[in-house]
Amino acid sequence: MSEMRLQRALARAGVASRRAAEELIEGGRVRVDGQVATLGMKVDPVRQRITVGGRAVKQVERRWLAFHKPLGVVTTASDEEGRRTVFDLIPHPAGLNYVGRLDVMTTGLLLLTTDGEAAHRLTHPRYHVPRRYTALVHGRPTAEIAKAVRERIVIDGRPVIASETRVRPGTEGRSIVDVTLAEGRNRIVRHWCEAMGLKVERLARLSYGPIRLGDLAPGRSRPLTPREEGALYKAIRMTPDAG
Repeated sequence: MSEMRLQRALARAGVASRRAAEELIEGGRVRVDGQVATLGMKVDPVRQRITVGGRAVKQVERRWLAFHKPLGVVTTASDEEGRRTVFDLIPHPAGLNYVGRLDVMTTGLLLLTTDGEAAHRLTHPRYHVPRRYTALVHGRPTAEIAKAVRERIVIDGRPVIASETRVRPGTEGRSIVDVTLAEGRNRIVRHWCEAMGLKVERLARLSYGPIRLGDLAPGRSRPLTPREEGALYKAIRMTPDAG
């Protein structure tokens, strides 16, 4: 592994986002080979010992997975209620962090990575990374929903910006709403639907940035291809091993 800036090494190891890592360094909590680190210094994470608050930082090889989260599985490392977590279903989950939580009743694409800085950028509003969802809803006629999705909807004082929408009839009075959002506020798609007077029966995430769920079976995961990884880093204006 080549040299990189210390804050980048900390972010890549999943210690904190790059901004938070800078604060740790400035606060004197980070040491390199026993010496108090300075902001901007370059390190070789493999050859040098890095500690934060006295605890060694373990570097892991970069890893990316696409996972199809099933219904009823929680996006967390552990659950007080004893429910299955995404990490129970993923082989060798050590070092992985999820990108953009899905609630327990939402299925679909969940990205996981060992690259903490990339995970932070993918969820940060600054980078406008699109997420595409499909929802099965009821509560209003399909024609009314098709008009409603084009109206300005404000949630918690902020408008919801839907870059793409598609509404089509379902069965038994239901409708299917496809929507692409470039934000990840908590349960934002459900709140958006509720603001239109709709009840969500099923909700799934179909894509995150350039990565698509495709035909990946529920509960299964797959590594991203080098081309997919490259497309992700390009979307967040980042190179995999930038210092």
